[in-house]
Amino acid sequence: MAASPTQESGDHSPRQASPSAGQGLPADGLTIRSLVTTREAGIIIGKQGKNVAELREQTGVKAGVSKVVAGVHERVLSVTGTVEGVAKAYGIIVAQLLTSTGPNSPTMAVAPVPTHTSLRLLISHNLMGTIIGRNGAKIKAIQDASGARMIAAKEMLPQSTERVVEIQGTAEGIAQAVEDIGRCLLEDWERGLGTVLYHPTPENEQRMTNTNRRAPFGTHERRDRRPTDGADHPADSGRRGSVVSPTNGAASPPPTGNPANLRTQNISIPSDMVGCIIGKSGSKITEIRRLSGCKISIAKTPHDETGERMFTIVGTPEANEKALFLLYNQLESEKERRVGRGDSEEQ
Repeated sequence: MAASPTQESGDHSPRQASPSAGQGLPADGLTIRSLVTTREAGIIIGKQGKNVAELREQTGVKAGVSKVVAGVHERVLSVTGTVEGVAKAYGIIVAQLLTSTGPNSPTMAVAPVPTHTSLRLLISHNLMGTIIGRNGAKIKAIQDASGARMIAAKEMLPQSTERVVEIQGTAEGIAQAVEDIGRCLLEDWERGLGTVLYHPTPENEQRMTNTNRRAPFGTHERRDRRPTDGADHPADSGRRGSVVSPTNGAASPPPTGNPANLRTQNISIPSDMVGCIIGKSGSKITEIRRLSGCKISIAKTPHDETGERMFTIVGTPEANEKALFLLYNQLESEKERRVGRGDSEEQ
C-alpha cells in the first residue's frame, strides 16, 4: 500500500497484483481485502483519518482504502497484520458501521442500533476449497463456531480471479469468522500466488451487477460445491486424469524463463467454457501460450463431480499472472457473448 494513511496505490492494473488474502510470504502477515461502499469508506477513514489511525493503534495492523474512482460506488479496504489483529480490526470496523446507521438528526426519534450486518471479503478463487474443506467440513465449523452465515458468489469478479464471500452476523461473529478464515488462508497461502486482484471500475461494477450472482454455501447448485475442487488441491491433480494439450495431444511448448524460477499453478474451468478458451484448432490457447510464455496443459476429463476441468500453468510468477489475466479475459468475453445472445433470443 502507499504511504498515505488512508489510501492504497492508485495503480489499478490487474497485472500489477499485490499480495492478497493468502498471497505472499506468511512472514509478511495476512492481508484480507473487502468491498465497502463509498459511504462506509468515509466512516472507516474518519475525519482527517482519525478512525483508521486509531484502528492501527488499537490492533497493530496496516489498513487503507483504495482511492475514489469517478462513477464507482465501491472501494477496496485492505487490512494487513497478524490473524488476530486483522480479525480484531474487522470487528472494530463492523461495529463502527453498525453504530453509524442510526438517525443523523437529533430531532429524529432514537432508533435501536442494529446488531447484524454483513462483510464482503475478496477471496482468491484458488483458495475457496481451503475455506470450504472436504465435504464442506471447514466452512460448517466456521459458521457453527462464529454463529455467522457465509454466502459465496458463484462467479469470479470481472477482470480478476477473486470471488466475494459475504459474512452475515454480529460484529463479534464476523470477527470470529474472519479469524478462522484467515487461519485457513495462511495454511495454504501458496495457492493464492498469482491472484489477479479485483479493482472497482465503472465497467467492472456494471459487469458485477449483471453477472455476479451468489448462493449460500451448502446449496446443491453444481458450481457452488467445491470441497474437492482440484484447483484448490493441486497435489491431487495428477491422480484425477491425464493432462493433455488441446491440439491433438501435442505437447505445449516449454515455458520461457530460468528453470529455477518456474512455478506451477492449477485452476479449474467449467467444462462448457473450455472450448472458448481453446478456440478453433487450438488457436486461442496457442495465442495465450505465446503471449504469456507459459506452458499450459488441459486435463482430458473433469477432475471431480463439479464437471470442471483442470488447467495446469507452468512459468515464471510474472508469466503465470499474465496467463491468468488472458484466460479470465477470454472467459469474461465468452460470458458477455452468451448473455447478449440470450437477450436477443428473448426479444
